[in-house]
Amino acid sequence: MALLEVTDVRTFYGNIEALKGVSLTVDEGEVVTLIGSNGAGKSTTLRSISGLTPPREGSIKFEDTEIGEVPPQEIVERGISLSPEGRHVFPRMSVRENLDLGAYLRKDRDGIENDRERVYSLFPRLKERERQKGGTMSGGEQQMLAIGRALMANPRLLLLDEPSMGIAPILVERIYETIAEINRQGTTILLVEQNANYALEVSKRGYVLETGQVALEDESGALRTNPEVQKAYLGA
Repeated sequence: MALLEVTDVRTFYGNIEALKGVSLTVDEGEVVTLIGSNGAGKSTTLRSISGLTPPREGSIKFEDTEIGEVPPQEIVERGISLSPEGRHVFPRMSVRENLDLGAYLRKDRDGIENDRERVYSLFPRLKERERQKGGTMSGGEQQMLAIGRALMANPRLLLLDEPSMGIAPILVERIYETIAEINRQGTTILLVEQNANYALEVSKRGYVLETGQVALEDESGALRTNPEVQKAYLGA
């Protein structure tokens, strides 16, 4: 049984159909990636799963339970957490306060402290900057903070939206090493990424989205050697 099962999802912004029947699965322990050009529907897929833009049609099941009409905060409680495109850290709050907000639905104080230490071990720079305001940090540091904040909800499934966007290449590499480590520690990941090289390197399987539909799905290794994917997304 898949941990996440998305079936024939159609999502609209007003009258504009952004997702036109998207289906995908994510198994426990996997890293699965969605790649595609701007406007292909990648971020909308994550927003539909996390309840921010609920689908008008189709099914989204998490642990075999339908969540397509469940409110976002309840989806977080059930074990799905989103690190959004553009990071959206709270600029006037400290690193520590941003992280604690990620755990706002939790009551297990010991577990929260353990997860905060886990985030600091994954991203030592956040520990160094614990009292610094989020808005004064670099783009790469803010990305670390956004991922750390999502982890503070203790998710079974972590949704990552464009983690490499707008940050220095050297930090992109570090963030992807950390994404692999988060997965090794037991968190399942669904990753949306414009940088297909990094995404296919860290993931087990991938889906190519084009204009709101799944155009291709395969093992990541096979996608990397697919001539069409190379030409469109890998700069070959």
